[in-house]
Amino acid sequence: MRRLILLCGLLLCLGTAQAQVRDFDRINESGTLRVALYQNFPPYSYEQDGQPRGVDYELAQALAKGLGLRLELIWAPPGEKLDDDLRDYIWRGRVTAQGELADLMLRVPYDREFSYKRNELGELINELVVMFGPYQRERWQLAHDRRRLAEVPSIAALRRHPVGVEVESVPSFYLSSVQGGMLGKQTHHYPTPQLAFAAMRAGEVDAVMALRGEVDWLLHEAGDPQLALAENAYPDLGRQIWEIGMAVHESNRQLAYAVEEQLENLILDGSLERLYARYGLRYEKPEQYQ
Repeated sequence: MRRLILLCGLLLCLGTAQAQVRDFDRINESGTLRVALYQNFPPYSYEQDGQPRGVDYELAQALAKGLGLRLELIWAPPGEKLDDDLRDYIWRGRVTAQGELADLMLRVPYDREFSYKRNELGELINELVVMFGPYQRERWQLAHDRRRLAEVPSIAALRRHPVGVEVESVPSFYLSSVQGGMLGKQTHHYPTPQLAFAAMRAGEVDAVMALRGEVDWLLHEAGDPQLALAENAYPDLGRQIWEIGMAVHESNRQLAYAVEEQLENLILDGSLERLYARYGLRYEKPEQYQ
């Protein structure tokens, strides 16, 4: 037993030793920028025919190129919470992982309240992370099939129409509970927004609710004029618009400044908006650029 404990301790130490933060000088010397992107998260970051694709992937490429570096991808399976993802890819690393920490992580909420969130002991949960560089605004979106649901002026219109959502997502909790649970029986759950959308096309549900970017992309890919975007509001949903940014280790602010300079150029010259358009997405600038 003693040998087993010592061996486990040694393996943990080795795993921790591998996860080292690279400062800006070391990043430049290596010639690569390691960027963590969420895995299987279209249209933001995913693989198609074995090749990486998505708006976050192409943005990461542009940022690396602007810094004179080659992009090195780290595919990040999402954890249960964002705190877990920041821990695994920015400041501690995964104990079971063989690779290095990412220098930069994309698609992190740019939110002061989250940045300064504390645990039950009053300690900052993400004190080793700097969240910066907002590059888009995100919101929730409903799409519907006009052959079965002509319009959606409000969520009350869904009382007689089944709606597809991703399991354990905000739309799932919202539609199941809003206004006393009036839509609970009409809320159908699927493993992914793509499967919920496929169910709408197959006639199993009449509408789908997901992130605006996901819905925009799915409509773009489908190319069906009978599938439309709803313009309804979402009463009692809470925060309905938020900004998406990036994260680095708190010791790597020099990298953050350099990345933010490149990002600003991409936003102001319209490159980022054109990138989103190639995937059929509407682009909404962060507040500081409007």
